Amino acid sequence: MPTEPTPELLALDWGTSSLRAFLMAAGAVLQTRQSTQGIQHLPAPGAEGFEQALEQIGGDWLRRWPGLPVMAGGMVGSAQGWREAAYAECPADLGRLAAGAVRLRCRLGSEVTIAPGVLYAPAAAPPDVMRGEEVQIAGALLGQPGWAARSRIVLPGTHSKWVEVREGRIERFATFMTGEMFALLRRHSILGRSMAPDAAPDTAAFERGLEAARRSRPGEFLHQIFEVRSLGLVGRLTPAAQPEYLSGLLIGHELAAGLGATDEAAPLLLIGDPALCRRYAVALRWFDSGECTLLDNTAPAGLWALAQAARVG
Repeated sequence: MPTEPTPELLALDWGTSSLRAFLMAAGAVLQTRQSTQGIQHLPAPGAEGFEQALEQIGGDWLRRWPGLPVMAGGMVGSAQGWREAAYAECPADLGRLAAGAVRLRCRLGSEVTIAPGVLYAPAAAPPDVMRGEEVQIAGALLGQPGWAARSRIVLPGTHSKWVEVREGRIERFATFMTGEMFALLRRHSILGRSMAPDAAPDTAAFERGLEAARRSRPGEFLHQIFEVRSLGLVGRLTPAAQPEYLSGLLIGHELAAGLGATDEAAPLLLIGDPALCRRYAVALRWFDSGECTLLDNTAPAGLWALAQAARVG
């Protein structure tokens, strides 16, 4: 029988609310684990909490393979993380990310390398930041050589990112608080009072919201949000349809801005939760944006590539 490869890396995708661990060898994932111990849900305050969370998700691996190096990306490198890794400035490639990584020794003996985030700070515009998405982007660019040469990458989520890549470098990007805005309006505004709490997906209502956003004029965004309520009050939008209409409005306005500010000829990639990426793919077709490629979890590949660039281990 073939023997299982000896692990060469413990890769950690450590975010705000979750922690994912990937035991890896030769760039392949051998085992995967997940916990809810993101940096805001640690078992103890401070460094002790990070030590405990690491031991709980991968302590048996680190004891079985002493000295197994650890590569971590995400909010673990933020100011609230285990150790802060300062932002690498655009244009940022694997070399620049590797140079900005910080290292520490955990109490189980392994060296932990923590990736930096990325800062886009043009002189004539406000700055933007990402932390964690750069790892996913690095993994995605391994998929096809042409993507590293030139691509647009969209990472939908609480804070969606629109990223332009040239010659393997993150050249610029913009953040849209689409997911957070949807949650705030649904849970903490008057709009949510008339919405069905457990509405089923409604493609027609979602597309109706997309179309409203597509044909909107500059400055109409806040007025259109109130339409969710007024359409419901007059019976033209059911309680079950209202969340989908609002989702279409918000994503539609994000797409209108994102597509208008990026290179329309570059390949378009979607990275993230499969269901959310499919929703964005529907929206992109509605906006006649051309073909897009949906990618799932590219973080393990990105962490492996970053570990190689940083000479981890």
